[in-house]
Amino acid sequence: MKKIFTIAILALSFSTLSQFSNSNWWDKEILLTQNQQILVSPKVITQDKWDTLPQAQFWKQVLTLSKDSCLINVASTRQVLLKMNFNAWTKQTEFAKDKFKDSLKKLYGLDPLTKINVTFGKNDFYKIKEVTPTISDGIREFRSLGVDPWYAQSILMIESPAQMKKSESGAYGPFQLMPSVARAYGLKVNNYVDERADFKRSAYGAAKLIKQVCIPEAKNILSRYNINFDESELWFRLFVMHVYHAGSGNVSAVMKKIQPTSGGQELIQKMWTTSAGAFGNSSQNYTQITLAAHLVLQELINEGLQ
Repeated sequence: MKKIFTIAILALSFSTLSQFSNSNWWDKEILLTQNQQILVSPKVITQDKWDTLPQAQFWKQVLTLSKDSCLINVASTRQVLLKMNFNAWTKQTEFAKDKFKDSLKKLYGLDPLTKINVTFGKNDFYKIKEVTPTISDGIREFRSLGVDPWYAQSILMIESPAQMKKSESGAYGPFQLMPSVARAYGLKVNNYVDERADFKRSAYGAAKLIKQVCIPEAKNILSRYNINFDESELWFRLFVMHVYHAGSGNVSAVMKKIQPTSGGQELIQKMWTTSAGAFGNSSQNYTQITLAAHLVLQELINEGLQ
């Protein structure tokens, strides 16, 4: 393993340091890798031991697991019960699958009503190593607009990373913007041109959306429940990510169902197991995958990002 020299922002070269001369509060998290990539340190997730949560560790496995394998796991806790071959699972009849799940519940002493999921490996989609060269550009664009670059890094790692795929809902580009959102921030989206494919334009739209909608809406929602927040805390950032993905209306719906009295890690974990409106499985998984992506990135940094 090639040694990686991670240099804190205060030790950056003069030319690189000049990019961060305004000294925003998030600058202390920015680092420079040996191959001159600018990243937001993934170590922020070690605060309050987010990295040790079973959901983060589970999705880290999924993000690095090939699609010919799957993890049989407890839906509510993401406890992995068994890893098996994709074909070995899919070739079974539905009856056989149910019986197999029941046998695992008995083996692990689980309640018979426990929901068991089968999650296939997704390393063919989450190309985090391939997307890292663009993260530096995303950080610069977000920071130039006064937006926490942690959001740029997180979105680039989990929203169609290193790919130009259009989602079923119509989202497109490196930041997966919907057509209406892109147009609202001045991007051209029509039958002849789609500026969501342009990195700088897409980053501009995403940064504006986070700054003008997602963060203000997140604050408004939390204020309704008299919940104190600090924009630098990871749980608040994850809450904003939920607004980015699901929209403020659906986040408001799940909060109404939870009726929280405090924020922090406990609130985010409750959101992972609560459904309301269109805040369902993909919304619950969104920030779990965010945490996992940062864990994968940290390993890549340790290996030198080669």
